[in-house]
Amino acid sequence: MIVVAGEALVDLAPRDGLLAPLPGGSPYNVAVGLGRLGRDTAYLGALSTDGFGRLLIDQLEDAGVSLAFAPRTAQPTTLAVVHLDDQAMATYGFYLDGTSATQPVHDAVQLLPERAAVHVSFGAVTAATDPAGPALVELLATTDGFTSLDPNVRPTMIADRAAYAETVDALVAEVDLVKVSDEDLGLLHPDAGDPLVTARRWAGSGPALVVVTRGPDGAIGLRADGTTVEVAGEPVAVADTVGAGDAFTSGLLAWCDHAGLLDPDALTAATDAELIEALQAAAHTAAVTCTRTGGDPPRREELTGAPWT
Repeated sequence: MIVVAGEALVDLAPRDGLLAPLPGGSPYNVAVGLGRLGRDTAYLGALSTDGFGRLLIDQLEDAGVSLAFAPRTAQPTTLAVVHLDDQAMATYGFYLDGTSATQPVHDAVQLLPERAAVHVSFGAVTAATDPAGPALVELLATTDGFTSLDPNVRPTMIADRAAYAETVDALVAEVDLVKVSDEDLGLLHPDAGDPLVTARRWAGSGPALVVVTRGPDGAIGLRADGTTVEVAGEPVAVADTVGAGDAFTSGLLAWCDHAGLLDPDALTAATDAELIEALQAAAHTAAVTCTRTGGDPPRREELTGAPWT
């Protein structure tokens, strides 16, 4: 089982001059994406009992995602207002304080099966968002199973960027797989210049693999020994990029699960060909998502071409 932990929220996205409510949140999107790709998946995070919470629950259930570790709360659903630029690139404004995503889930963590693979994506809830953020950090640091992290930096939610970068650096050293965008690397460590400088340092600090996404330019995987694999981006007609990075993550984790690579030793020993297949699967999943509006990851039967066929 893959347990995806973190926030679930509703994106208020522009549609025909209005704001349409769409299920979202980086970890939520990853969980839905994994479920739609046919993997045994559970979501770990608080869900509101309000109408928006029902919307979030319905989509998780439709994707076949377990809610055994998703406690209900009377706090309102967290909201994000989506802003799209001329290239359909998304930025977000969050309504977070006193909402569902900030609620503690310690009791649910105690119920997790032994050796479950755990993925955490940050976002509106950062590693420093009390109490939910530190609980996610503790989860990654103490779980016995495979661990995966997407720092998913939201600058408006971080008070001290330098201190937060140190927190993320320390957490990276504790996990087995990191997926991060080149933009996030630049935000965390702007003085490094090339984002791959930070990625190489991260790869040497503990993870079996660090995967850096580069938007339309594809992705690169960096091993602890300094070697790399790379795939090109897949050209598509972009509707918007909402949830594209999360779809990449779900595609990556799904393929690694399928290939038996959600194990630190197996991932370390993976051949270049196996890693390239994983990155291709992830890039294709993200590309299909970009052809649709909102965070709408594809189902397994909607994917075509290598390596899904």
